[in-house]
Amino acid sequence: MSQADTSRRRVTRDDVARFAGVSSAVVSYVLSGSPKPVAEATRQRVLDAVQVLGYRPNQTARALSLGTSEMIGL
Repeated sequence: MSQADTSRRRVTRDDVARFAGVSSAVVSYVLSGSPKPVAEATRQRVLDAVQVLGYRPNQTARALSLGTSEMIGL
């Protein structure tokens, strides 16, 4: 996948996983700071993929998953 492909749509966790050569679960472990063991070289590959692809977590999906947006309305 080239950067031109990802500029037209939002980069997903699966895109990062493919780029880094790992599963989407490993990407999740690295990004969430999970206590699951991930080798340092693998962690670095995931973080490099996040930076190269410009991955940003989807806050709406996270809020739906957690059942809260952690936002305060005024």
